[in-house]
Amino acid sequence: MKYSFKKNKNLIKNNKYIKNNIIVKTKLNKTYRKFKINMYTKIISTGKYLPDKIRNNNNLKNIINKSNEWIINRTGIYERRIARTNETVSTMGSIAAKNAIKSAGLKNNDIQLIIVATISSSHAFPSSACIIQNELNIKDCISFDIAAACTGFIYALSIADQYIKNKFIKFALIIGSDILTRTLKPKDKRTLILFGDGAGAVILSSSKKPGIISTHLHASGKDSKLLTLPYQKRNKRKKISWLKMSGNEIFKIAINKSIKIINETLNKNNIKHENIDWLIPHQSNLRIINAIIKKIGIDINKVIITLDKHGNTSSASIPLALNQAINNGKIKPNNLVIFEAFGAGITWGSALIRL
Repeated sequence: MKYSFKKNKNLIKNNKYIKNNIIVKTKLNKTYRKFKINMYTKIISTGKYLPDKIRNNNNLKNIINKSNEWIINRTGIYERRIARTNETVSTMGSIAAKNAIKSAGLKNNDIQLIIVATISSSHAFPSSACIIQNELNIKDCISFDIAAACTGFIYALSIADQYIKNKFIKFALIIGSDILTRTLKPKDKRTLILFGDGAGAVILSSSKKPGIISTHLHASGKDSKLLTLPYQKRNKRKKISWLKMSGNEIFKIAINKSIKIINETLNKNNIKHENIDWLIPHQSNLRIINAIIKKIGIDINKVIITLDKHGNTSSASIPLALNQAINNGKIKPNNLVIFEAFGAGITWGSALIRL
């Protein structure tokens, strides 16, 4: 097939040159398209960290005066992990990162991009990403945090995907890490029963085979007041800022947005839910998850559930669930998986992944 355009002799080397990501071979003043260079992003490893301190429903019984059965019926959660006083977003994230890097068989300095999805960092600055970069003894790489609440991991995944498939970098470290249990008002039964702490990480690599097939991100600020965590006011230190949630309204919006984003993912890729091997939803509440899959028609046996033991770990919930599902043999190579999340902001998003 002839492929003609004006040649730039400065680009020619060994009788080849590149234009618009196409390698072109030249011969006798003729040009031929040899092949187009496609680059994809692949998840090549995962890592996790969960604090060893456990708060089960019986521990909460004396605090909120609600039974184990009441909590399970409302949330599907039996226990959640609680960070100790010396643990932070960055210390947890560092351990998850080290596990992921080791699993990938890489050296720390192979990492060229670190994104930490978090809304509970110990510092406004430096970022948790920069603290983790230092902890890993990485000499220099792009490092920053993003705040998209429970959707943060998918936002970070989408950003890193652009860096890799446009050939700016080869390896990226994406971390979801949150400690929200410290932001909960004592005796607030609406939030104490839901949240836990933890960190999950993935290593992304450039690949000739598709991995991240598509990502879909959305946000709408008009409902932002339904789920908030204000910064502590420095001029009013005695008045503590707690996480506030309008439970019923958030419950309805979460179901609605999650159904829409999953259907958007399926439609944009011209596939049906039967083609999906696994759904990994944000681990928020089992009643929300059940309502989503019932409406779409997804079998519960194709849904990864970890909230029973982890609670809602915010940005860490999807990478933690992915790590567990891979390690216990549920998710296998070449499986087609949808990540889906909804969070404060309001934010929501999804990713279609070939593992």
